[in-house]
Amino acid sequence: MLRQAKDFTNFKLRAKDGDIGKAVEFYFDDRFWTVRYLVADTGGWLSGRQVLISPYALTAPNEAEQVLPVHLTKKQIEESPSLYTDQPVSRQYETQYNSFYGLPNYRYGTYAWGDSPYIARDPDAWKEMVRREKAWDHNLRSSKDVTNRHIEALDGAIGHVEDFIIDDETWSIRYLVVDTKNWWAGKHVLISPRWIERVSWEESKVFVNLSQDAIKQSPEYTPENLNRDYESALHKHYAREGYWADRLES
Repeated sequence: MLRQAKDFTNFKLRAKDGDIGKAVEFYFDDRFWTVRYLVADTGGWLSGRQVLISPYALTAPNEAEQVLPVHLTKKQIEESPSLYTDQPVSRQYETQYNSFYGLPNYRYGTYAWGDSPYIARDPDAWKEMVRREKAWDHNLRSSKDVTNRHIEALDGAIGHVEDFIIDDETWSIRYLVVDTKNWWAGKHVLISPRWIERVSWEESKVFVNLSQDAIKQSPEYTPENLNRDYESALHKHYAREGYWADRLES
């Protein structure tokens, strides 16, 4: 299911033995544009440090109770490797984190989750996941850091990043929600990470290989119209193949 990232702030993160807070942001990698960790606000339960939750530890959202189940205990989370708020998520930290929980390393393999585009949910399967190629270098980016960055089309500025659309099955970022109101009598539009040419972290800009006019004429996005018909119309407008074609080929 596709969701706006800000919708996750309405879900409680619930461990096996109680609530642990809410997700306030997330870290994603800049190769596959896939969420690697949710950052939990524990409400003072573990003050002074960030609590990171890997999608490997998450199960399907409970819509009725607005709960995002976490397949860990509070004690496991409390004893996990510490990451304080003034430190980046380093490769060394990820290695310690994965070792502590017995998680596979997503950096080895062809796909977003190593050997597969999907998250392996069976812990027994994690033991069978092998390193078939050299680990790829990556940088983890904070959703807060990318929010409000300007979008640059081929011929000039077009808007800024307001939010993200996340697939809660694969935890892939399917779209950036772009607010164009400062550039024309604006609307919200969606931009796929596949249409991004490059990201300049120094200039705080995201460059896309689309023209201003193409973006301006694209189907308007509202949370209510986010469905496959809208997505198909969006990709048809840009003459681009939808990401769902990958699933048909796999």
